[in-house]
Amino acid sequence: MSSWTSLWYVWLILLTVFMLLLCGITASCIKFCCRKKRPPVEPFPRHPYDLTAVDSDSTAHSTVT
Repeated sequence: MSSWTSLWYVWLILLTVFMLLLCGITASCIKFCCRKKRPPVEPFPRHPYDLTAVDSDSTAHSTVT
């Protein structure tokens, strides 16, 4: 039986997993705090619709009918 202190690679793996979890939690908290402070931004600005008349003699209309 080996003692836990002689299994240095197990401690290294545990430390690596712990550090990755800690970095992930920290990044999530920072992202959440920054998103909460910013005012909500509309993803796509609304533009007025450009309604143009469709010519009945257009090629698209003639191919459909």
